[in-house]
This record gives sequence, C-alpha cells and structure tokens, in this order.
Amino acid sequence: MNDTDVLYEVSQRIATITLNRPDRLNAYTAGLGDALRAAMRRATDDAEVRVIVLTGAGRGFCAGADMDSLSAGTASGGATLSAENPKAEPAPFDPASSPDYQTPHSYFPAVPKPIIAAINGACAGLGLVYALYCDQRFAAAGAKFTTAFARRGLIAEHGISHTLPRLVGLAKSLDLLMSARKFDADEALRLGVVDRVLPADELMAAVRAYALDLADNVSPRSMAVIKRQLWAVDQLSMREAIAIGNREMLASFSTADFKEGVAHFVEKRPAAFTGQ
Repeated sequence: MNDTDVLYEVSQRIATITLNRPDRLNAYTAGLGDALRAAMRRATDDAEVRVIVLTGAGRGFCAGADMDSLSAGTASGGATLSAENPKAEPAPFDPASSPDYQTPHSYFPAVPKPIIAAINGACAGLGLVYALYCDQRFAAAGAKFTTAFARRGLIAEHGISHTLPRLVGLAKSLDLLMSARKFDADEALRLGVVDRVLPADELMAAVRAYALDLADNVSPRSMAVIKRQLWAVDQLSMREAIAIGNREMLASFSTADFKEGVAHFVEKRPAAFTGQ
C-alpha cells in the first residue's frame, strides 16, 4: 500500500480524507482502497473528529477502477479476482453493524459519523459507488458522472443496485446503469444523485461550512443514532422503525447531550456537546 494514495487531515473537528492519485483522476486500486479504509478507521476512532469529508486531489473525485488493475483482474479487492476466487473480503469494519455494511466497499454506513462527499470532478464507476455510500454529496458545477459498468462488460457492482434506486428510483437507475451514459452535475442534482451543486472554486468552502455547523452545533450522539436509523430503514417495516425510534428517544433522555441540548437553548449560548 502506498501511504500517499490517501491524504488525511483534521481541522476544527473535521477529518478531510483526500484520494490522492491526481495523475489518474484518483482511479481506484486495491492500495488506495486499503488506505481509504485505514483513514476511515482513523477518523472513526478519533473522538475529536465529528464529521468526515471525502474528496479527490486535482481534477477528479474518483474515475472508477484503474484500468490497469481491471486488466489484471485486481480492481475489486486486495487479491486477484477469478471465477474461483470472486472476492477477497477484509474483516468487517464494524462486526456489530448490519451484515449489509460488512462487505469491502459498503462500510461507510457503519462509520458512526456523517460522511460528506465533496465531488470536485470526474465521478465514475467505483467512485460513484463510494459517493453514494456517503451521507451527503456536494458537487462542483463542472463534475461529470457515469456508472460506467455496462460499458466495461460489467454489472451493477458493490451495492449500487441498492443505493442508486434509493435516491433516484427504479426507472432512472435503469437508465443510468444500463446506458452508462455520462451526465453532468446539474442533471445529477435534478435526479437526486447529489444534494448541492456549487461553483468549483466554492465547493470546499461550502462543504466545510456545512460540516463545521454539524461539528459545532449538533450532538455527535444524535448524528450517530440518526445515521444508523436512516441507513437501516430499508431493512425494517414501519412498525419496527417506530419501535427503534421510540427506544432511542427514551435512551436519549438520560444522556449528557440531551441535557446540554436543552441547557444551551434555554441559556441562549453556543452548544457544548460531548457525544455522551
């Protein structure tokens, strides 16, 4: 693994994780995937980090799997892929999480902190898979998107057959996945693939402003529970979702963050949440 494939920085309780193969538009390799997972582990385990921003260096976010890796059959894991060895899965990121979040690429929902994708450029294939596993997606106006898989003789990989319809619906997902056509940031916004589109030179400032508001003014515990609730909702009936919500609400009443949430509002002062 090349330690420079992913850059990691923490400032103002925001961890910024940058995919760093700009000469290849940050195309995915097994080494980059390992470094990204390690960075997410580091941000998860750091109590000072409250929000995670994922972006790319240079002109791209992530242009999908590196074509050299695809040619060698090693793009999707750490080991060589073949009919006899279709996958090589690492240990679960969080063994206590849903089995849905224990595959090599689906672990973002198991991270108990909000992950914001700052999509600064090309976002294709596996890069789009990662963007859709983030909790929010901000895109630069010039960013281009494509699922790519069908034009490489591949299929809807790594959970995108679930995450994409969740955002845009069945018909639009069939269009984007079967045609693998390119679409721009404005269409991505109309479809619901991204949440905001900004001028390229304003993207990171807007992402950081949003992340800083979460880091400074929102209970870390509340964010973790809400994230867990919403990612699990497709696995639950309405009755089950209500029961979980009721149980979590009762648990919230005994926390320090609940007491602080009431106190800072009544006292008209900035919040000082601890996540406890």
